[in-house]
Amino acid sequence: MDAEPEVAVLRYGHRPGRDDRMTTHVGLTARALGADRVVFPDNAGQSKETVEDITGRFGGPFGVETTDALNGFIRSWEGVVVHLTMYGERVQDVQEEVRAVHREEPVLVVVGGEKVPFEVYEAAEFNVGVTNQPHSEVAGLAVFLDRLFDGRELDREWSDADQTVIPMETGKRVVDPSEAESAADADGDS
Repeated sequence: MDAEPEVAVLRYGHRPGRDDRMTTHVGLTARALGADRVVFPDNAGQSKETVEDITGRFGGPFGVETTDALNGFIRSWEGVVVHLTMYGERVQDVQEEVRAVHREEPVLVVVGGEKVPFEVYEAAEFNVGVTNQPHSEVAGLAVFLDRLFDGRELDREWSDADQTVIPMETGKRVVDPSEAESAADADGDS
């Protein structure tokens, strides 16, 4: 099976102290829901470190980087740019077209932090709204990625993990990956 073209997420803007948790969650959501990498503004170093730590512990592959040139990153992207904004076209109206484009080209998903300049709207091939209502950019990213991958990201296998979560009805169980299959079998027997 041929690999799909890359999906990268660009966090556009970061206000240290105010956006730390939200920026980190953009990265964690991108990782967990199928993107190949996240790009943070260069002043989001703590978010970068946290996402790299989670990737090291729970597996990858997943890339994390920073840039001091957000607009330049968008302009130089060789693929399609999707900007998530409450003012965009409804995700349910464009999801098939975006999926079709992604079969052929890499996708850059731009997720705003602070006010996004009009230049980003103009640079995007798709300005996409999830509900066209105010809500969390993390929620918008999660819904968009799920629509883009049509749910396939939920069955992703992770490599090079130090820890694996065993799905359970109640409780919490985290084991070494070498123990995961026998732990899951044992939980299924009870």
